[in-house]
Amino acid sequence: MTKALERREKLRVDLIRAAEQMIAERGLSGLKTRDLAREIGCANGAVYNLVTDVDELVLRVGSRTLHRLDEALSAAESTGDPSPHETLVRIAIAYCDFAAENLELWRALFEHRMAADKILPDWSVNDQLQLFRHIYHPLALLLPERGQEELGITARSLFSAVHGMVALGLEQRLVAVPLPALRKEIAGLVRAMIDGLVARAE
Repeated sequence: MTKALERREKLRVDLIRAAEQMIAERGLSGLKTRDLAREIGCANGAVYNLVTDVDELVLRVGSRTLHRLDEALSAAESTGDPSPHETLVRIAIAYCDFAAENLELWRALFEHRMAADKILPDWSVNDQLQLFRHIYHPLALLLPERGQEELGITARSLFSAVHGMVALGLEQRLVAVPLPALRKEIAGLVRAMIDGLVARAE
């Protein structure tokens, strides 16, 4: 790699890290390319020599967030009672804790909107889909008679229920729920859903 390419790659990494820090501090709406350029020491227009556009920059930051979330879910999955019931509960609580600890970066995953005619890059889609394995595998043990497609739908439904509770519970408004209470309610929801799914299967 030439020195020019090395410098460009370093600037690109610096840009993504600076954008990550800016979103963490200001939220997605506070992301400004002019401020980023100043932070990493380049001209404002040079930002678009490092990434295609703001969409790519936000997705690159999102990729870093998703990889850290993946690590948090993997840690929860491998610690404690190995039963699929309790594994799913730990994963749900770990998701809640990650969201609370990385609130603006987590929100940015869902707040970012691309133009209707823009296609999400394969690498970004893969980053998102990889996370569902944490839910899919325990469900497959609990519901062995279900096919792959049906398990996938059930995994997404379970995620949607937990995500909804987290999103509303962490809102800093009237619907806000104290984190200890939110964690307890999420655990109860997941156990109730799993018990119901297993009972129906039997």
